[in-house]
Amino acid sequence: MAAEIQPQPQARKPCLLSKIEAFQEVVSSAVIIPREDGVISVSEDRAIRVWLKRDSGQYWPSVYHTLSSSCSCMSFNPETRRLSVGMDTGSICEFILSEDYNKITPARTYQAHQGRVTVVLFVLEMEWLLSTGQDKNFTWHCSESGQQLGTYRTAAWVSGLQFDVETRHAFVGDQSGQVTILKLEQDSCSLVTTFKGHTGNVTALCWDPAQRVLFSGSSDHSIIMWDIGGRKGTAIELQGHNDKVQGLCYASHTRQLISCSSDGGIVIWNMDVTRQETPEWLDSDSCQKCEQPFFWNFKQMWDSKKIGLRQHHCRKCGQAVCGKCSSKRSTIPLMGFEFEVRVCDSCHESITDEDRAPTATFHDSKHSIVYMHYEPTTGNLLTSGSDKVIKLWDMNPVVS
Repeated sequence: MAAEIQPQPQARKPCLLSKIEAFQEVVSSAVIIPREDGVISVSEDRAIRVWLKRDSGQYWPSVYHTLSSSCSCMSFNPETRRLSVGMDTGSICEFILSEDYNKITPARTYQAHQGRVTVVLFVLEMEWLLSTGQDKNFTWHCSESGQQLGTYRTAAWVSGLQFDVETRHAFVGDQSGQVTILKLEQDSCSLVTTFKGHTGNVTALCWDPAQRVLFSGSSDHSIIMWDIGGRKGTAIELQGHNDKVQGLCYASHTRQLISCSSDGGIVIWNMDVTRQETPEWLDSDSCQKCEQPFFWNFKQMWDSKKIGLRQHHCRKCGQAVCGKCSSKRSTIPLMGFEFEVRVCDSCHESITDEDRAPTATFHDSKHSIVYMHYEPTTGNLLTSGSDKVIKLWDMNPVVS
C-alpha cells in the first residue's frame, strides 16, 4: 500500500507582481499611486513617467515629461495629486497630475538649493515644501506663495528627512551619521537636539507618529530605533543586513518594519516584541573573565610573564574579553542580532533556544536596490534597482 505524501508548507515570502524595465538610466525615486494600478517614477535620464496598468497586465507610460536636468528625488501627495521633483541643479519643479493620470501640468519652480537636491517632502497640513541639498542646507517653502520661509545649515549634506505634523519637528539625517531634530515655525527654526549612533552615514529615515519612534538606516549596514516619545534616550539596534541600508518603511497596522539594502535584501522586522538595548562596550586593560592582560598592558605582561592578548567584546554583556573566553557565537534577536555574533562563554550558556527565536524574515529581491516605497492600502512594495528595473511586490504574505 502506497504511503500518503503530505505536502510541505510553503514558506511565506513576497510575491513578485510586475516588472517595469523601459528606462535609460537608474530610477532615482518612484511611488505606487494609491487606489490606482499605477506608478510614478523620476530618473537620471531627466524624465518623469506615469505608468498605468493596461488590460494586458503590463504597465505602459501614460505620461512622459522631460526636464532640463537629471531628477534626483520626488514627493507625491495623492490627495492633491501634487508632484514635487528635486533636480540635479538644485531647483524643485512642481507639477499637478490630472485625475485620470494622463496629463501633467507644470505649476511652480523653486530655486531651493545651490547643489543637487537630496530629499524633498511636501507637508499638506502645513502647506510646506521641505527640502535638503548637497549644499548642506535644509530649507522650507510655502507651497501656496512659493516663498522661502526659512533655512538651516547642516554639518554635512543630508540624506534622510522626516516630519512630524503634530509637534512640527523635522528629523534630518546626514552623511556624518548624525540625526538632528529641528522645531519649525512659520519663518524660523530652533535646534532641539542631535544624536549619533551610526558609524556610517545615515541613508534612510522613517518616522512612526503613533508610537513616536524614529528608525534610521545607515551605510554601516545597521538600523537604529530611537524612542523619541519615551524621552529616555532609548536606542535599539537592528543588525540584519550585509550591505548599505537603502530604504525603511513602517507598517503601523501590523507593527512591522520593512527595510532593504543595496545587496537586494528585504528584511521584515517584528517590532511587536519587547526589545533590549545593546550594552555599552566596557574598557579594560585585561580580560574581564580570566584577567589575562591585553597586548597594550605592558606592566601586567611583564609582571605576570605572559604574552598580551587581543581584546574582544561580548555583544550581550559588553564586557572586554579575550578570544579564548569568547569563542562561542550566537544570535540574540531581541537585542537586534539576527546573525551570529561573538558572546562570552557565560553569556552563551545563559542564552536559551527561546532567546534565539528569530524576530525577522529575510528575502532576496534579486536586484541591487537604490530606492523603495511601501503602499499600506494595498500591501504592495516597490523597489528600484541599479539594474534600471522597477519591481512591484505583494507583501501581504509577510506583512500581516
